[in-house]
Amino acid sequence: MPIPQPEPGLVISYSYLWRHEHSNDLKEGRKTRPCVIVLAVEENDGEKIVTVVPITHTTPNNLSCAIEIPLKVKQHLKLDDNQSWIMIDEVNQFTWPGYDLRPTPNNKTRYDFGFIPPKLFDKIKTALLNLFLERRVKLVKRD
Repeated sequence: MPIPQPEPGLVISYSYLWRHEHSNDLKEGRKTRPCVIVLAVEENDGEKIVTVVPITHTTPNNLSCAIEIPLKVKQHLKLDDNQSWIMIDEVNQFTWPGYDLRPTPNNKTRYDFGFIPPKLFDKIKTALLNLFLERRVKLVKRD
């Protein structure tokens, strides 16, 4: 099965490790979930370092740290119709493709769901940058 090129805006199937799980010495996320690639940087040695934000059904405690995904976008990505949010106050960072990339549940021959629309991605980037500048983004390095 081909592994896609990591590009910002691509939604991948990934075993995301939440910051609270990492703090409890867990090494792998409890479940596979869709995550949005927000940054992909190629190092001098050719390795690609990828940063992702998670998508969750859990209603955020602080809505200023999340962006709700419109139903139309979820349908485009072939995700379920339940209300979901992109959490922007924490990220996972790893060397692509890493050990935690997983096949999508609805198509075992793919690792990605497709791209989110550019307008939504711009909203994610702006919100993430603002939280980063406020030092409110938690980073979990997975390598």
